[in-house]
Amino acid sequence: MKRVLVTGANGFVGPHLARELTARGLEVHGSGLGDQPVDAPLARWVHLDVLDLDACLAEFEASKPDAVVHLAGQSSAGRSFDDPEGTFRLNVVGTWTVLEAVRRVTPRARVLAVGSGESYGPQPEGTRVDEDAAFRPVSPYARSKAASDQLAATHARTHGLDVIRTRSFAHAGPGQTPSFALPSFARQIAEIERNGADPVLRVGNLEVVRDLTDVRDVAEAYATLLERGRSGEAYNVGRGEGVRLAEVVRRLAGLAHVDVRIEVDPARVRPADVPYLVADVGRVERETSWRAKRPLDQTLEDVLDDWRARARMDAGG
Repeated sequence: MKRVLVTGANGFVGPHLARELTARGLEVHGSGLGDQPVDAPLARWVHLDVLDLDACLAEFEASKPDAVVHLAGQSSAGRSFDDPEGTFRLNVVGTWTVLEAVRRVTPRARVLAVGSGESYGPQPEGTRVDEDAAFRPVSPYARSKAASDQLAATHARTHGLDVIRTRSFAHAGPGQTPSFALPSFARQIAEIERNGADPVLRVGNLEVVRDLTDVRDVAEAYATLLERGRSGEAYNVGRGEGVRLAEVVRRLAGLAHVDVRIEVDPARVRPADVPYLVADVGRVERETSWRAKRPLDQTLEDVLDDWRARARMDAGG
């Protein structure tokens, strides 16, 4: 394996993954909508809509990848309630298009189809969900990722493709957009520090428990699965530990340079949510030796510093 094509390489995970793959000596090609990411070491960039089969076929012919990491899609559960049809189309049809391009052009390429732990839906408090659990998705996003997972498995079996699936649990780190909870909180704190704004941190439901991993650990997991994952298998990618969002907010507020008070904003509460979701990561640890290693406090510090830097740039610009 020498050349890897990463779809959605200008998203949150893409630049981190490009750096990780490049550090392992691989040539990384990236595709996506919009501009090439400036912080990703890509050997080639192409503007590509994964809903356009002809464009995907042409790109696969041009790049001839040995492996594909499919990141492109709509990744926000909250946003999926506003556009369930668009979310389903982009995540499910987009996955089919990429798999079909592999089948027709590079049938021996290894594919990492990135899914979501949210497909499992609510789990009993105190448990860890493993890869044999049934899907019980509650959001349009989770339903689309569950369907994509099953599509990838079926397409691989039917056509003999080398496909590995992930069920990736919540992850955060520098570069994430504020449409997600943690960067939204960090951005608010950075703006309060910079502008002297009303020191109110507006939040949604803080009683949910999540398995939260640093995005750089997730990038290492994806690169490791490309190297060592078992074809046809699904792997949970997460820390294997739960943390209540209220505790995350408490720690993040403790890093602020000013005192902030926390208020629940009804507009930030999802129409449906998963109260408790923690991964059993035994399979990925046993079969690849990967495990998350960055502590949560480091992730929180780095996310807040990222938004402080953005606030300084906005002020300077």
